[in-house]
Amino acid sequence: MAGTLGRLYSGTGVFDVVGRRRVWYSLSGLLVVVCLASILLRGFNLGIDFEGGTQVQLPAQGAGGRITTQQAERVFTDTVGRPPASVQTVGTGAAASILISSSALDTRTSFVLKHALYERLRLLGTAGRPSEQAISDSAVSATWGGEISRQALIALLVFLGLVSAFLAVYFEPRMALAALIALVHDVLVTAGIYSLVGFEVTPASVIGLLTILGFSLYDTVVVFDKVQENTRGLLGLTRRTYAEAANLAVNQTLMRSINTSLIAVLPVLSLLVVGVGLLGVGTLKDLALVQMIGIMAGAMSSIFLATPLMVDLTMRRPAYRQQAERVAARREKSARRTASESGRSAQEGETPSTATGPTAPAEDALAPAATTAKVGKTASGGRRRGHPAGKSGRPSGKAGRSSGR
Repeated sequence: MAGTLGRLYSGTGVFDVVGRRRVWYSLSGLLVVVCLASILLRGFNLGIDFEGGTQVQLPAQGAGGRITTQQAERVFTDTVGRPPASVQTVGTGAAASILISSSALDTRTSFVLKHALYERLRLLGTAGRPSEQAISDSAVSATWGGEISRQALIALLVFLGLVSAFLAVYFEPRMALAALIALVHDVLVTAGIYSLVGFEVTPASVIGLLTILGFSLYDTVVVFDKVQENTRGLLGLTRRTYAEAANLAVNQTLMRSINTSLIAVLPVLSLLVVGVGLLGVGTLKDLALVQMIGIMAGAMSSIFLATPLMVDLTMRRPAYRQQAERVAARREKSARRTASESGRSAQEGETPSTATGPTAPAEDALAPAATTAKVGKTASGGRRRGHPAGKSGRPSGKAGRSSGR
């Protein structure tokens, strides 16, 4: 575990993200196919803001104590004959209330429902006494939700256009294309998970979907900026290929992406815990859910999808393919040279042993050197004992100097 964390923080390029891009493409493609199938076949659990309906609001306090959402849902189901679309608690303390959302109810059904809620739950009014007037109902038109969706779609298209222009100018068109593909992937995955799980889609969900696009692009731009830094002047070098330089950039920014995602998730978790658990505000829940899903999808796509896509788009250019071939040729030449030098070194090291026979032990390989040393000593000793100093072929000492006198 410590070694893995060390490699993550060192950013030395040991994680081959770009080299395994076919694996990431397969996983992302499978996820997108599942999400698209769910969207087309199951659809979305649209809230009443999109489909229209009726909302009934009643106090969360009754004569018998605090009223739960389960009690309110039971009364609604028994009276209307079908369960409501959603029942949630809004507010805290004495100001807490229960909000029931359902499909459109006619006037008579709405009147009967309010009377049944009062009779069975004994709801307390503002004066602290049971009162049927404490219950209110309102009709919600589907046109408002449709208008919100239309405005959100326009904002999304404008946003994508401006981002594409910025990325194409600041980086390169191929980087802009890779970033947009990753962005569409994030939107499809987030929407598909909402469809699969059955989360209710509200205007807050649509607004939250727009906020995650900025986070996804931010993380992608950080990685692309490092890629651009690593590949500056690369076409004139043969040290590494474009894919290897991009993979190094992903490794160098990997911990930054992970830490940024974790930090971004913390306030979203606070929205879920505080906004839903303590305050009971359903709008915060819708906003937090879509943001959490989008942040995780954006972090994964910026690491495992955007950069590999950019590498594939870049390697379509002949200049980068030729540079990769030069890198491969240089490495092959270096490998041959290393192998040749290793072969020569091995042959030189085996010469003494081959002279003594193929089966000579290691000690015998040292015998010639020892014999030579012994002979040398005997010869020198013999000269000192067997010949006078003056008759030596190489005069030495005083004998040589006396002859000069």
